[in-house]
Amino acid sequence: MTRHHDIWMIGDIQGCCHALEDLLKHPDLSADRNRELWFAGDIVNRGPRSLETVRHIMGMRKKAVTVLGNHDLNLLAVAAGVRKPGKSDTIADILKAPDADEIITWLRHRPLAHYAHGHLLVHAGVLAKWDVDKTLALASEVEAALRSPNWKRTLEKMYGNEPADWRDDLGNNKRLRVIINALTRIRMCNKKGHMEFSYKNAPNASTNGDLIPWFDVPNRATADHTIVFGHWSTLGLMIRPDAICLDTGCVWGGKLTALRLHDHKLVQVSCKQAQKP
Repeated sequence: MTRHHDIWMIGDIQGCCHALEDLLKHPDLSADRNRELWFAGDIVNRGPRSLETVRHIMGMRKKAVTVLGNHDLNLLAVAAGVRKPGKSDTIADILKAPDADEIITWLRHRPLAHYAHGHLLVHAGVLAKWDVDKTLALASEVEAALRSPNWKRTLEKMYGNEPADWRDDLGNNKRLRVIINALTRIRMCNKKGHMEFSYKNAPNASTNGDLIPWFDVPNRATADHTIVFGHWSTLGLMIRPDAICLDTGCVWGGKLTALRLHDHKLVQVSCKQAQKP
């Protein structure tokens, strides 16, 4: 590709604004004022500074691409009154902020998938049946629903683990749920490619049984592209031609990771305020 600026892909921040600030000050990132940043979702929650984090990224305007993660959707659900805050949530500062409505509106207008330069950015993963065009088309269905006047009703139907597989004839509510679960929650699948949500550790052949990571499901239609994702801190940094995981557990005392798109230059900073798992 012809590069006019660097693109840096960044893993889950989860409200750790101090780590984001340190990362952006790193010489490799700060040297290019025209850099573009791709955030793999979960920009808020669990960490101590969710409000500052989202404001910082909003201020980047067109220089930042942010896909929605499950924690970002959780914030929208709480703001909509669909879900009560959890004991571990750290989003109260956003909900009480004078610009809360602006933040919620901004989040509702973020994509669930972004594709450029042979790289597909999502928060968690994709189903094996979906190629890039199908993934983007299905993501756009959810995006349209979240941007509509009836966005709160969409969130009411979001929760649940079923259906675990995609069918083109799914009814609207089930259809949106499968799309959201695949793009923001998936880690493991069975050998048929059906989603399984109980296993959250790193892949381990001795304990997985019949489960395999979503990116290793046979005949995955996106195998000729690079899928960039976060969400899986126990998997950690993984860089393959067909799949890149950037969640290195910043909020759990790990690191915040950035990877330059064109040459996979790696930059990491330590997280100074870890949360208890």
